[in-house]
Amino acid sequence: MNRLFFRIGFLAIFSSLILTSAHAGTSKHRAPAAKQVKKSVVKTKVGTRVVAKSKVAARKRVVRQVAVVPKVSSFGQLAGLHASNDALDLKSSVAFVVDQDTNEVLFRKNELAVLPIASITKLMTGLLISEAKLPMDEMITIADEDVDTEKGSSSRLRVGTELSRGELLHLALMSSENRAAHALGRSYPGGLPVFVRLMNVRAKTLGMQDTRFVEPTGLSSKNQSSARDLATLVNVAYGDPALRELSTSTGYQVEVGSRTLQYNNTNRLVKNPAWDIGLQKTGYISEAGQCLVMQAKVAGRKLIMVFLDSAGKLSRLGDAERVKRWVESIPVAVPATVKSTPLASVMADPNVAVN
Repeated sequence: MNRLFFRIGFLAIFSSLILTSAHAGTSKHRAPAAKQVKKSVVKTKVGTRVVAKSKVAARKRVVRQVAVVPKVSSFGQLAGLHASNDALDLKSSVAFVVDQDTNEVLFRKNELAVLPIASITKLMTGLLISEAKLPMDEMITIADEDVDTEKGSSSRLRVGTELSRGELLHLALMSSENRAAHALGRSYPGGLPVFVRLMNVRAKTLGMQDTRFVEPTGLSSKNQSSARDLATLVNVAYGDPALRELSTSTGYQVEVGSRTLQYNNTNRLVKNPAWDIGLQKTGYISEAGQCLVMQAKVAGRKLIMVFLDSAGKLSRLGDAERVKRWVESIPVAVPATVKSTPLASVMADPNVAVN
């Protein structure tokens, strides 16, 4: 009997242990209890109420502050030139269109305003390099001095890159490569100061009285000119076969070490079959706005077009298209005997009639 009671008691204790263990195991797999909610008392006009705040909500939000860089207005905007209206509704505050053969001024808009000209500068850079008859196969190394510290613009031509003078001239005129243009001026006999001085001397010999250069790239807003002066520059540059070919090239590849770099023209109109462009150059810095100069054949007429301080990335091209359509719509008159006048003289005469 005692053995029986002993066995029953043992079984009861054993069963109790099993149940306790099972209960503990089940508790481990239960969902964790909700985090303790912190309560705070908020006094209102009506009374006092208890507001529950979770620890997550109570954390302070981290707000990232992004520096906002104010947009730089162009010199034309600051001068109020964009308030000028014109019959073609051009987006450029300055425009000038002249017939290259007859010297007839077809369109003018603020053509005497002196403004920054950005990379249109490179036309003068290219003209001096070409006229100097320097060896185009001479190798030039991109140096630290060629890096843009004016605007901080980027370039795929790393310091130490070696290219020929001809390749640098091609990239400067076609793709507006700033380091290429600067290296051309820096490597000129006598160095950069001599080159910049010659840029200004050449401008004066061409009758460009409104023009001033301080460096060969156009990154400085101190490089300034008027549309009338730039028409003279385009006319002279068009007479150089090398400048015609390189500025209208649609694309070009250069070998830089183990890399092959593809460069394209900054003016998409050179690829447009509807356009017959003989010479062109684009330009842009904030102070100058979007700029474009071209020599093009439109409706059988050789025209020089200058657009400065255009608002909008593609608006300078749109202005060129508007002028093209307008010229094409002009009835062709029976040509009369035209007394030839040097283009520079036409540019200098503010009393020339405008159609």
